[in-house]
Amino acid sequence: MLMRFKDSPEPHPPGMLPPGAESKVMHASLRIGDSTVMASDGQCLGQANFQGFSLSLSVSNDAEAERLFATLADGGKVCMPLAKTFFSSRFGMVADRFGVSWMIIVAQ
Repeated sequence: MLMRFKDSPEPHPPGMLPPGAESKVMHASLRIGDSTVMASDGQCLGQANFQGFSLSLSVSNDAEAERLFATLADGGKVCMPLAKTFFSSRFGMVADRFGVSWMIIVAQ
């Protein structure tokens, strides 16, 4: 689901939106496996900068980890290849094509 500020069924209070923000995302949601991620860029100003955090996806098996990792790595950058570790049968770190860092782990 994606709704931009300009698509709101109700008018915004005066001064709420800076000029040019009508096309910014007011509400968005997407499903990743059994999880729902919600987002908004309505209060963001300037250039997007994804630093200092990683999102983590925990999956139930190696095949799903490999599928998600490959999808996120497409057009992105592998930071730590997906491999067996002492704490998981598969763990890896990747930055997607937008620069968002992800950690993929198979739950034990």
